[in-house]
Amino acid sequence: MIELNNISKSFGKTKVLDQLHLELLKGQSIALIGPNGSGKTTLIKSLLGLVVPSTGDIHINGINTKGTWLHRSNIGYMPQIGRYPDNITVMQLFEMIKEIRIGTYSKLDEELFHSFNIFKFENKTMRSLSGGMRQKVSACLAFMFNPEILILDEPTAGLDPISSEILKEKVKKELNKGKLVLITSHILSDLEELTDEIIYLNEGKIVFFKKVEELKAETESGNLSKAIARIMEMQNTAA
Repeated sequence: MIELNNISKSFGKTKVLDQLHLELLKGQSIALIGPNGSGKTTLIKSLLGLVVPSTGDIHINGINTKGTWLHRSNIGYMPQIGRYPDNITVMQLFEMIKEIRIGTYSKLDEELFHSFNIFKFENKTMRSLSGGMRQKVSACLAFMFNPEILILDEPTAGLDPISSEILKEKVKKELNKGKLVLITSHILSDLEELTDEIIYLNEGKIVFFKKVEELKAETESGNLSKAIARIMEMQNTAA
């Protein structure tokens, strides 16, 4: 579904991504983690077409994304911080995005719109929304057009516990439909609940790409946070 071949990206003399090779398949639920500055955001922006790699190719559903943006219609993206026009109302935003996306979807998925009770603040301007409200809007937009691929950047950050559980249940439903889900989060308990595999990125390189259960077995750890801490300790010792 997504294939990265020899992807590198440099900004000036700084190499942010370094010869990445990845194959992400339908039905996978993958956590993308790593320290600040590891290249996670650049990798995500490369998949979205917002950053053009210095070298290599990205194929989505067998199509090379270089020079085309059509692949974006297959991706639902929830940013860590949603940036929208300040003076537009929530409902105006939804209507605007629907008009832009006409022809790229057959049926809207408005489950989160109703679950989050967006109608209660649909006439508020985006400027007036709290961080949690903005997160709800971003989540609704990410899922609304039934994308085959979901990229969720810190999806539960800023959400209250009830809303967080609603979103996590929605992610699980989409996984059961065979969609590809890629999640970045510093909340490892969320990742353990929602993902089966881990990509650990550091200094633009893939340190490991393994199943969660495999990591736990290798490190004899009962949870994901301890497993990652242990494997990084092992890596440092080996180095």
